[in-house]
Amino acid sequence: MPEPLKLTKADARRALIRHHFAPCETQMEVFDRLRSIQFDPIAPVGCNHDLVLQSRLKGYKIGDWERTAYEEKRIYDGWDKQACLIPFEGWPARRIFWNWFERSKKVLADHPTETAAILKDLEARGPMQPKELEFQLRREDLVGTWHGPSLTKNILRALWNTGQVMTAGRNRGQHLYDLTERVVPAKFLNEPMRSEEDSIDEIVLERHRAMGLLRPTASPEVWASKIYYSAVKNAAINRLIERKQLQPVDIEGMKVHATPTFLKNLDQPSITASVRFVAPLDQLVWDRKMTAHVFGFDYIWEIYVPEAKRRWGYYVLPVVFGEDFVARVEFFARKGKLEIRRWHWESEPPNPFWPALETTAKSFLAYCSCTEIEADAEVDSRVVAAFKASAS
Repeated sequence: MPEPLKLTKADARRALIRHHFAPCETQMEVFDRLRSIQFDPIAPVGCNHDLVLQSRLKGYKIGDWERTAYEEKRIYDGWDKQACLIPFEGWPARRIFWNWFERSKKVLADHPTETAAILKDLEARGPMQPKELEFQLRREDLVGTWHGPSLTKNILRALWNTGQVMTAGRNRGQHLYDLTERVVPAKFLNEPMRSEEDSIDEIVLERHRAMGLLRPTASPEVWASKIYYSAVKNAAINRLIERKQLQPVDIEGMKVHATPTFLKNLDQPSITASVRFVAPLDQLVWDRKMTAHVFGFDYIWEIYVPEAKRRWGYYVLPVVFGEDFVARVEFFARKGKLEIRRWHWESEPPNPFWPALETTAKSFLAYCSCTEIEADAEVDSRVVAAFKASAS
């Protein structure tokens, strides 16, 4: 086992910010860097996946990803770290997830006739939403389950989880399902199934590529499915170290791993300081403990915290300036109006922050197609002024 490379927190911050926010020209450059983007339908100011893209791609607007997914077929809806948008180059390795959805396999095994009818209908008339299928059955014993009382929807999700159908489009956010062979480009569809070990190694490597620096003890949701088991994950990490695809790193006492490509960021200067509004499920903050250790920023997404117990707000975004987390903000955008509901400072920002905020605010208003600004009375008046100046 090689000796860990020792980094200061300042080294790690500079490398992470360069890795995540060095300029990208296209959506596919962002996807190539991050390997997948977590899909979440809650949309106070665009969805999580929109927010990830806007923080890295100049000119991105809410919903632009759909053309890349459903018209160009360069990315797909699938399972990675939860539901994600993933480049099709990552599809062959992630087919292994299909083998691990035991509950979905049971749903299909328990309903062979209904499953066959749904597949036949999709073949003849797909893509379709669940409500458009000929087979429809409500089951009272399914009330309160994750996919609700519709047996049709439960079977479709089981087919989706096991790779027999995929998302071919969206209608107001709702899945349009179709047969997998009509969604996946032929060059990927015809690849042979990879071994479990090879698939796990690739997914673990891609987690490190995505995050830049990753603790082996990061929380289970970072790894997904059976990969979060220590024996599985650690065996993959050891194999990747032996192949020199990962390097152990020590950040002032915190043990992490990184790819050689990421570590080249240490030899590069800092990127131009700018303001960025970071998505709540962004790779930069996937591992909350590492974010706290490296940046001194304790981020909690309070969307599932009861309102009375929230400290920061319902859908609060970290605000980055340069190599620091400087604030937290909660936005809400509807019908051309952007509301700034909360703004919490971590510390007083340096003077260069203000012109940088105006620049980012202008881009952010275009991203969410807003021209009006409304702010809570407690929001710093200087922040409100910067947004209003960018809107004029």
